[in-house]
This record gives sequence, C-alpha cells and structure tokens, in this order.
Amino acid sequence: MTPRRGDGPAAPTFTEQARRRQLVECTIDLISTRGYPGTSLSAIAERAGLSKAAVLYHFASKDNLTRAALEQVMAEFGAYVTERLASAEGPRDAVVAYVRAMIGYQQANRRHVRVITEILLDDHGGTTLKNPSSHDTNGRWQALAALLAEGQEAGVLREFTPQTVALAIGGAIDAVIAHWLVHPDLDLDAATAELVTFTLNAIDRRD
Repeated sequence: MTPRRGDGPAAPTFTEQARRRQLVECTIDLISTRGYPGTSLSAIAERAGLSKAAVLYHFASKDNLTRAALEQVMAEFGAYVTERLASAEGPRDAVVAYVRAMIGYQQANRRHVRVITEILLDDHGGTTLKNPSSHDTNGRWQALAALLAEGQEAGVLREFTPQTVALAIGGAIDAVIAHWLVHPDLDLDAATAELVTFTLNAIDRRD
C-alpha cells in the first residue's frame, strides 16, 4: 500500500503543510462546538471543503488528527505561559505570572479549553487520548513545582513540599476555569486576583 504523505518519512511540501494546518484548525473548531463524539472525519472534511479520502491522505485516522489538534493547542498554551514567565523578575513573581498566564490563556482561548477537556477528560471512549490521568502529563504541576522549589532555594518562599502545593494551586486554577465554562458570567479577572492572593498566602514566608 502506498504510504500517506503525511505519515511517511518524506517531508511534506509547503502546500501539504498548509493543508494539514487547515485540517487541524477545522478539527479544533468542530471539537470546541460539537464535542469530540460529534466530530467525525466526514464532518472535518465537510468543514474543510475536502473529501474524506483527502483528509485520510494527510492523517491516518480521527485519533491521528485529534492528536495533532491537541498537540497544537498545548504548544500554543505552553508558549503563552513560557513567554510570560520569561519576563518575571524572580521566582516569586514567576509563580504569580504562572497563575495569571494559566487563566489568561484559557480566558482568551475558550475553544482551546474545550478541546483540552473534550480530548483528555471526556469519558465517551473511542480514543486512546481519552484518559483522565493524562490531563497532568503535559508538565503542568512539574513546571510549577520547579518554580516553587527555585523560590525556596532563593530564600523568598517558605518551606513546603513543592509537589503538593503545585497540585493544590493547579487544582484551584482548574476549578475556577471549570466553573467559568459553565457560568461565563463569572468575573474571571476578579477570580484571578483572588487566586493570586490564595497562592501568595500559601507560599510566602511568614517571618
């Protein structure tokens, strides 16, 4: 069988790269509006103005395409957070920047949040990506724990277990975002300020 251009060893052409990007964007749009179960290869093909066979030329399956969509979303999310951490002055400010960036990106990219929750946390089955435990495999708590440990080493944060506190802060962020998704009238800016206060109360030295 002739290998698909997008799955074989040959580098895709510029036109093929553009087509793959289009298909990924169509997948993101559909998952964010219809959910994962309602996003079929046929629906993606229709949104892109292509045949299903043309979609399969670039991606071997729905799971293959879904994985590419998730990877793009997580890459953009990670780049956003990393950029804001880079401008922080010191580890304490970096933790604050992390909290603000995690919420800020999701506030500005609601459809991406839906893609993440649909693919990683949805329980309808049908894809190897749908594993609730995989929600934390993208280095989220590890990255925050590293920032907290750096602050402790610099002597600006109190002594605590970085992993536990990182999980607590991450859980608080997730809870606020989950509530906002269901109740969009939530003042997310005010909630962010409260989460920053919550975080600083948890990590600041008390002497």
